[in-house]
Amino acid sequence: MNLDSEDSRLLIALQNGDTDAFDSIYHRMAGKLLQYIHSRIHNKEYSEEMVQEIFVSLWVRRQEIDIHSSIDAYLYAAAKYQLLSYIRAENVRHKYAEHFAIFASMQSENTEELINLTDLKTAIEEHVSQLPPKCQQVFRLSRYSGKTIPEIAQEMSISTRTVENYITQALRHLRQALSHYPWIVVLMFVHVIR
Repeated sequence: MNLDSEDSRLLIALQNGDTDAFDSIYHRMAGKLLQYIHSRIHNKEYSEEMVQEIFVSLWVRRQEIDIHSSIDAYLYAAAKYQLLSYIRAENVRHKYAEHFAIFASMQSENTEELINLTDLKTAIEEHVSQLPPKCQQVFRLSRYSGKTIPEIAQEMSISTRTVENYITQALRHLRQALSHYPWIVVLMFVHVIR
């Protein structure tokens, strides 16, 4: 299926940096995308962040995008991608919460365990400090300050996808560096260490 003449005109103008074409697409689709995303996650703030991310990406990638069916279909596909990323991130957060609950229920006030806990915190901080500065900042805001991905993105003026990439990079580094610790402890403390 080929683009209709209006979409074809808008796409060519957009690829040439025409802000009026961008505005036209935005006004046509932003409300629909917001409604589509919000109906699935029921979180207005995250829904708005995702719509913003979709349109930022559309503008930044305007010269390389290749749309065959319609601009609307392309943007709905981008919305589905944002939703999948959000769901994956939520699943990871839930997994960390579950592992923390299991570990907390097993933990006693044993002095040796408290020493091991202190050692683990020290080891984690040592390895976090080896990360690139922005990656460290994102990790600390996420894990130490409990900030959400959209909050970090806004505070640091970067995209939510960049925040997710930094967190993934940090967790991968910690898993490798702390592989000698039991996996459940590593999973817990990369999320809740203070």
